Amino acid sequence: MPSAEHLDTHHKALTLNLDPTIFGSFAEIGAGQEVARWFLRVGGASGTVAKAISAYDKEVSDDLYGAGTRYVSRQRLEAMLDREWDQLQTQLRESRGSTSRFFAFADTVSARNFAGTNECHGWMGVRFLTEPGGEPNDVLLHVNMMDPSNPLQQEVLGLLGVNLVYGVYHQRESRDVFLRGLSEDIAAGRIEIDLIDIRGRAFEAWERRALLVELVRSGLAEAVVFPRDGRALPPTEVLHKKPVVLAPGRFETVKPIHGRILAATLEELRAEGMPQSEGPIGLFALTADAPSEGEKPPDVPELLRHVDALQPLGGGVFLSRRRELYQTTAFVNRFTNAAIRFAVGLPTLIRVFQDAHYRHLEGRTLEGISRLFAQNVRVCAYPMTVSALEERLRALSADGWELNDTGSWVTADRLRPAPPLSHLYAYLVATGFIVPMQPPAS
Repeated sequence: MPSAEHLDTHHKALTLNLDPTIFGSFAEIGAGQEVARWFLRVGGASGTVAKAISAYDKEVSDDLYGAGTRYVSRQRLEAMLDREWDQLQTQLRESRGSTSRFFAFADTVSARNFAGTNECHGWMGVRFLTEPGGEPNDVLLHVNMMDPSNPLQQEVLGLLGVNLVYGVYHQRESRDVFLRGLSEDIAAGRIEIDLIDIRGRAFEAWERRALLVELVRSGLAEAVVFPRDGRALPPTEVLHKKPVVLAPGRFETVKPIHGRILAATLEELRAEGMPQSEGPIGLFALTADAPSEGEKPPDVPELLRHVDALQPLGGGVFLSRRRELYQTTAFVNRFTNAAIRFAVGLPTLIRVFQDAHYRHLEGRTLEGISRLFAQNVRVCAYPMTVSALEERLRALSADGWELNDTGSWVTADRLRPAPPLSHLYAYLVATGFIVPMQPPAS
């Protein structure tokens, strides 16, 4: 076992090469063979590398791994792992099976093309044994490459791949240690890991969904998604080109009204004439960030309790690293240019106009609001009773907001901030960026 001190990528690859019990293959499609190259160049590669292959041609790839799946997909990654693992067992189990902890590493990625027009992402995984002759275990990752050039994306994939192979053998003492190991020697912002899935006895004490939450809390992912049906999907597959309704909240107490608000906003979006085949999808939106300055961020069990409580109400759950709605707009618009609707209560709408939330922006409130209200974004604001809203205004320290006398309910068009923000607020209501939802029928 290597010492607990930090090893750089070179020494991680060399440590694995010098371990006579670790032996396996590398199959990489897209962005070169950067993972295998680390093991081949640090020395001692014959002790670890059984084979390195790069099936770039589609016909060759289909012949090896089967046709009928997208080339950058989880299905293709799993087909690659299955093929490479079976070949290892067929060719080497008799001669080396009693002494080797076999592994099969694979990735299939779409790095930046020459024109810079593609989505730069991919799938990476490893199947491995913890002991000779044992049962195989899997780790699967979905990654987004954020570097601006193909060579830099190739480089970071190589670093991540070495970290992954090293981690499954030497950094499994806890999920925190494992996740930290994945990002070692990779500068912040170069890569996102927005899905991780695990299988096998090596991880039987780990909660799979807790790993997703930790990706966000650690900053490895900007957001993850818990679909309603429980499948493990990256945000790109959930959001890609789809209209989206997001219902943000703290959800300290989950009530049926939350599900009704999400459903009503989905109906409102469908009524705009959108083809049914194109969506929309509805997601409750949580944040792993502290609700406000001075408060503690929610821990993993608390966030998972919210996920469990919200999913039966009729929507998946979107968990983001940042709490401000304009940051959610920017993230979701990476994957869709279709309609985005926020379903919010009046307290959330009021919070949008509070300057304190934009102190880090050069343009303060005006910049934050302009980022939120992209052309495809509308905020559907649900009414509250007068008494409930007055109580929330005091809690929010929202001075200067005026309520028109409308009886027992207040809608977004009967509410306004103090000047000069009142002019911007009135413009957003008049142009439909803020949609005042009506109170329930009595």
